[in-house]
Amino acid sequence: MTTPRALTDLPFHRYLEDTDEVPGPSSDHEVAHYRGTDFSDVRADGARLTECAFSDTTFGASRWRGARFNDVWFQGSQLVGTDLAESQWLDTEFVTCALAGTATFDVTMNRVVFHGCKLVSVNLREARLDDVTFSHCVLRDVDFAGAGLRRVSFPGSELLGVHLDQAVMDGVDVRGAGELDLRTGRGSLKGLTITHAQLAELAPLFAAALEITVTD
Repeated sequence: MTTPRALTDLPFHRYLEDTDEVPGPSSDHEVAHYRGTDFSDVRADGARLTECAFSDTTFGASRWRGARFNDVWFQGSQLVGTDLAESQWLDTEFVTCALAGTATFDVTMNRVVFHGCKLVSVNLREARLDDVTFSHCVLRDVDFAGAGLRRVSFPGSELLGVHLDQAVMDGVDVRGAGELDLRTGRGSLKGLTITHAQLAELAPLFAAALEITVTD
C-alpha cells in the first residue's frame, strides 16, 4: 500500500518556488508551488503544469479543459464544481483533497494516487484510468459509466452508489474496500476482483443484471 508523500518528500521539492501567477489558457508552468491560492474564476484550458505543488488551494468553478498535469502534487485542496474534462494526469498525487460535482469526463489518468480523499458526484464518464489507486477514500455517487479502468484499486475505501454502467475493466481490485455499493448494468463487472464475502453482498446486483427473479 502506498504512503502519502509530504511536500518535502517530492523529488523536485528543492526547486519549487511559491508563486501567485495564475495559469491561463495554454500556459506553461514548472516547479511552481501554489499555497492557499483561490482559482475560482480561472480559465486555464490547455494549460500545462509540470512538477508543481498545490497546498490548501481552492478551485471552485474554474475551468481546466484539456489541461495536462505531469508529476503534480495536491494536498488539502478543494475541487468543487471544477471543470477538468478532457484533461490528462500523469504521476499525480492527491492527499486529503475533496472533489465534489467535478466534471472529469473523458480524462486520462496514468499512475495517479488518491489518499484520504472524498469524491462526491464526480463525473468520470468515458474516462481512461490506468494504474490508479484510491487509498482510504470515500467515493459517493461517482460515475464511471463507459470508462476504461485498468489496474485500479480501492484499498480501505468506501464505494457508495458507484456507477459502472458499460465500464470496461481489467485488473480492477476492490477486495480491500471497506464498503461496496455498486450500480451497474449487464456485463459491466467483467474484470473485477472481489472477495467471497463481497460476492455474497453483491448477489442481488448480479441477479438484477441477469434479470433473475429471486423469491421464496
